[in-house]
Amino acid sequence: MTPERPVPAVPTATYRLQLQPEFPFAAAEAAVPYLAGLGVSHLHLSPVLEAVPGSTHGYDVVDHARVRDELGGEAGLRSLARTAREHGLGLVVDIVPNHMAASPRHNRALWEVLREGPEAPYARWFDLDWDAQGGQLLLPVLGRRLGEEIGQLKADGDVLRYHDHVFPLREGTEGLPLPQLLDAQWYRPVWWRLARTELNYRRFFSISELIGVRVEDPEVFTATHATLLRLLDEGVVDGLRVDHPDGLADPDAYLRRLHEATAGRWTVVEKILAADEQLPAVWPVAGTTGYDALRHVDGLFTDPAGAGELLGHYRRFTAPQDDRGGHWASTVRGAAYEVVTHELATEVDRLTRVASRLCAESPDPALRDHAPWALRTALRELLVRLDVYRPYASGDAAATVTEEAAAEARAAFTVPEEAHAVTVVRDLVLGRAGGGPAHSEFRARFAQTASALRAKSVEDTAFYRYVPLLSANEVGSDPGNPAVSPEDFHAYCARVQRDWPATGTVLSTHDTKRSADVRAAVSVLTQCPERWAGVLAEVTGAGGGVPDPHLVWAAWQTFFGLGRAEEERLQGALLKHVREAGLHTAWTEQDPAYEDAVAKYVAGGPCGAPGRLVSGFRDALAPHIRANVLGAALVHLAMPGVPDVYQGTEGEYRALVDPDNRRPFAPQEASSEKADLTRAALGLRRRRPEVFGEAATYAPLTAEGPAAAHCVAFVRSGEVLAAVTRLSLRLAEEGGWRDTSLTLPPGRWADVLAPEREFEGHTRVEDLFAGLPVALLERVGGR
Repeated sequence: MTPERPVPAVPTATYRLQLQPEFPFAAAEAAVPYLAGLGVSHLHLSPVLEAVPGSTHGYDVVDHARVRDELGGEAGLRSLARTAREHGLGLVVDIVPNHMAASPRHNRALWEVLREGPEAPYARWFDLDWDAQGGQLLLPVLGRRLGEEIGQLKADGDVLRYHDHVFPLREGTEGLPLPQLLDAQWYRPVWWRLARTELNYRRFFSISELIGVRVEDPEVFTATHATLLRLLDEGVVDGLRVDHPDGLADPDAYLRRLHEATAGRWTVVEKILAADEQLPAVWPVAGTTGYDALRHVDGLFTDPAGAGELLGHYRRFTAPQDDRGGHWASTVRGAAYEVVTHELATEVDRLTRVASRLCAESPDPALRDHAPWALRTALRELLVRLDVYRPYASGDAAATVTEEAAAEARAAFTVPEEAHAVTVVRDLVLGRAGGGPAHSEFRARFAQTASALRAKSVEDTAFYRYVPLLSANEVGSDPGNPAVSPEDFHAYCARVQRDWPATGTVLSTHDTKRSADVRAAVSVLTQCPERWAGVLAEVTGAGGGVPDPHLVWAAWQTFFGLGRAEEERLQGALLKHVREAGLHTAWTEQDPAYEDAVAKYVAGGPCGAPGRLVSGFRDALAPHIRANVLGAALVHLAMPGVPDVYQGTEGEYRALVDPDNRRPFAPQEASSEKADLTRAALGLRRRRPEVFGEAATYAPLTAEGPAAAHCVAFVRSGEVLAAVTRLSLRLAEEGGWRDTSLTLPPGRWADVLAPEREFEGHTRVEDLFAGLPVALLERVGGR
């Protein structure tokens, strides 16, 4: 038996694997030698607990007590852990505390609640509102109204069947006629469209198939975390990634409890930070999963002036009206109004009911006499003005729900006297009014609703409506201000090294809209906006069959980012794009004629003869795409934090939004510039963890000369130097590096990719980048 090698407590780098029935534990185990050879220290696994059969992602958990059978069960996970440890690798596992699948036939806990009602032992597990809907839980599963579907509902012994859905019958109701039988249950199957306005259970965003779990209850926390905590205690698992903590009633308390239960194991949280937002300092975690790092790395390779010019071309090309793409802030605000009014109407109604009860029962006269409609309006107007995901108990809620936002919300009222409802709602959110359990419930639900609204309106709507630069439309990014200066990038890295040195960093994930390599290509367009506008005018000049200008702009940028793409892949991604945008068609209100026009345009445009012109344009820009791809990869792997490498991205990886980016993993054994660079950087991190770890240092290194702004360099702990080319097309147009130089710290420095190349002291940047547009150097010998 091969002896186990020690696994570091804090990863030096992780490698994300998307487990699914087509890629189970055994397949991951077979890939361990390859992954160990890359230089990572831990495998980062998607959720491993029992999920809905056939799930390709695992976030629809149905049983927290079991490791997923379709992946190989606990035996398969243990075998993977043993093999990984023999190769010096640990396991980090993704956990899902916020929700479970609302599938009674698979979710035993939910099944018991539907059968036994509010007195069921599992009733405390779920975030349910038994006071609404006459004490029945609405299950939005019917394809049409009940009157049209009642013939498809069949009582069968002690269960009720509807197509492939199965529900338990309440004891003693089995023999009732169907209408009376339905009325006698603790649940009510309804038309799926009622979920928007009538649902009485908390869900994940607006996805009714995922039901909220009350992990704030200590007993629920214990029950839902016992298996994973046991696997941690037994050394099978070494660290955790926490999915969507913003959905929880009290993320602060949850993370404290998790930290205590895991004895402080390395844990990162999927917290999406706004541009100026900081991770709560009191959270006992290593940091985020890394979307904040993604924004800074992508922004570094975006030309700010060119991004502004591209926006101008976009506005002229699309001629947007109102909030439909001309300005980022108005696009977000418009999307937020739509989402809070329609998709999250049931959540706002529940908040309104709680607020109305608090006001009616308050001994404070200032809270009395507010109509529910006024409170609902105040809630809506405040929610759409939040610039971050949510407030936290540990933070200053007034900094999130600001007085400026409140003043704007009051101005939205046509009757000034009714605008006092805004003050009432804000005081309730800030804890200045109210009290007791109902007030705690209100504050928690306000924060949870704010989080869902921000995610749905920004990530799943505005990102598909405002598309001047698709590379900037990623979770955590700021499409309204996509560029990041070298100075701001260095300042960010210094803060990370000081405050969160073991945080996660990413460039591609299972949730990114486009992989890092696709974004790196698209961002080159900010260096040649006039040329791109000319190419676009040429390929769209013939007219005919154009669905709408926003789609056309997005389609050609998507095609440019991918390069030559299969028609089916491109059509699938763009169909999702237009449904998410919700301007001409949507997931729930599909317009077949418009969607057919989109498919025909993709076939005859990007995937037709005009596509060859754009492919040729892309080929001409290949050296600059290469500089961006390699530059982003090296910066990510050398900057502060723990880099997470998404499956396949060690080599060339061009993927679009899921499901395109969740295909089963296959090792990339072939050598390439990016693969060689990735192996070299990961190997260096694994070999010299002290240079990159929690006690490491980060220092910018500034070039001198006419092209100094195009060289971004930094030194880690005085021992490793990373340098990359920034905005290489602009550099070429300005005459190249010329006499630009970089003065290296004292000592001799060897090129990690070509050790025979050494540098010392005053070094010409042109020599440093003689073979590649990036350089990774390691100090050799003494200082």
